[in-house]
Amino acid sequence: MRLVFAGTPSAAVPTLRRLAAEHDIAAVVTRPDAPLGRKRVLTPSPVAQVAEELGLRVIKAARLDDAATASIAELDAELGVIVAYGGLVREPLLSTPSKGWINLHFSLLPEWRGAAPVQRALINGDARLGASVFQLVPALDAGDVFAVRVVEVAAEATADVVLETLAVEGADLTAEVVSSIGDGTAVAVPQSGTPSLAPKLTLDDGVLDWSEPLARVFARYRGVTPEPGAHTTVDGLRLKILEAAPSSDAPRQDPGAISATKTALLIGTASEPLAVTRVQPAGKGAMNAVDWWRGQRDTENLRAGA
Repeated sequence: MRLVFAGTPSAAVPTLRRLAAEHDIAAVVTRPDAPLGRKRVLTPSPVAQVAEELGLRVIKAARLDDAATASIAELDAELGVIVAYGGLVREPLLSTPSKGWINLHFSLLPEWRGAAPVQRALINGDARLGASVFQLVPALDAGDVFAVRVVEVAAEATADVVLETLAVEGADLTAEVVSSIGDGTAVAVPQSGTPSLAPKLTLDDGVLDWSEPLARVFARYRGVTPEPGAHTTVDGLRLKILEAAPSSDAPRQDPGAISATKTALLIGTASEPLAVTRVQPAGKGAMNAVDWWRGQRDTENLRAGA
């Protein structure tokens, strides 16, 4: 089929590569170049880079406005496929490809509709994660679902690792749906169950609450790593928690209390401590957590969250 593809981050790349190998991609729509790094160098999106590598036409648009709609309408595409583009598709663009648009979403819809489904699912402690392909409609992530895939992820995997896994599985799922739409066998069913929402994360979402049990603290750490980043305050300064895991056989200590072993910092929660192995102090680079601890003047009185 002749497709138009819309996506921006690396999570959309596996689907683009898969569809480009099997179908005619008329054009790829992605967000404009963005400033990255300390020098704020304008850099094409991961999707733009791969599209150019594949020799595909690229349309860069911050919004799918009238100009973008006109450009896409000229393509005479049969189907639009969107994966984490970062903008809304509204009419008349929704109806511009003859078969409309489908969306790969990284949740088991109707769970976690919105911009951060993987992160919110992990923060919530969900045991089941997966991907859904659905018909795009004006309402947020509310269209009929063509296919769903439950994906097993490692119990300690952070959001970036989980998203990489779902991106690969989702590419296969999307390719199957596109093929079934092309041969006329696709069937979409209405979503069932109570929807939950997954708004974009803010810096405040990364604050670890040491008064909660370890399971809740670690779930939040997984969901906000690497962005916006798990963090706490120590002696009034922000400390980013880069690498952590549930402690094994460590004695309980007061919530926020910090102790050190040879290999990790132990920070108390309402149950067992969290073992922290890598941190980033405010204004400094990433470092070994124990090395940071040894550099503090008064380790006996330092507490996380204070």
